[in-house]
Amino acid sequence: MACRCCSEGRRHSSILYSILRSQEERAVPAAGPAPRGCPCGSRRRVALRSPQVACKAASAVLVKTLRFVQNVPCFQELPLEEQLLLVRSCWAPLLLLGLAQERVHLETVESAEPSMLQRILTARQHGERPPAPGRPHHGPHPPSAGDIQAIKGFLAKCWSLDISTKEYAYLKGTVLFNPDLPGLQCTQYIEGLQREAQQALNEHVRLIHRGDEARFAKLNVVLSLLRSINPNVVAELFFRPIIGAVNMDDMLLEMLCAKL
Repeated sequence: MACRCCSEGRRHSSILYSILRSQEERAVPAAGPAPRGCPCGSRRRVALRSPQVACKAASAVLVKTLRFVQNVPCFQELPLEEQLLLVRSCWAPLLLLGLAQERVHLETVESAEPSMLQRILTARQHGERPPAPGRPHHGPHPPSAGDIQAIKGFLAKCWSLDISTKEYAYLKGTVLFNPDLPGLQCTQYIEGLQREAQQALNEHVRLIHRGDEARFAKLNVVLSLLRSINPNVVAELFFRPIIGAVNMDDMLLEMLCAKL
């Protein structure tokens, strides 16, 4: 049986288009290009210099991001199963867009590979099963220098483009409404919403940045950079140092059902 959102006709001026258009403009200072790292060091392990500060900022941005998602009426019209499927697939890119919008800077330091004793103590602290001596460790590893550089490069790209509040909203709409996810029932409806977000972004760029014909393509490059970042790396970087081996699916379900 088709869900209500699929059976209803598309309106000329949809609620999604209206809510995204209503976002207020906010200037974002430009930032310089990301520094190039040495490719041979991309496998080095790194950690946040101040995990508590960065993780607290990421948690606040995640709450704010889910609040934004919940306030989109077209998202609310979807069945809960569809909402959860969409959020589970895009929470990491939405979070990174939020971090860029809030201008959260990442300060990192190199970290040595943990010893067996450190792994055992860390596992017990997080309620996990300690690794057996003499066996390779197959649990989550800290993000590598290459992983961090990809995230920093994405943030620097956003800041160099001086992305406005409206443009961030349209980018988030494009990321959120992904019709290519397996298991979706309202694919045509969701595909229409994604197309609408892209159309709104294009119209905004043509109106505000008339002298920059390549800006729309540059903003879509931001989306391609997002797709290259592993969500597991984002979870390991921003949440594991504070709350341990968190199950993001469970946390997202709890946050989605809560009144944020």
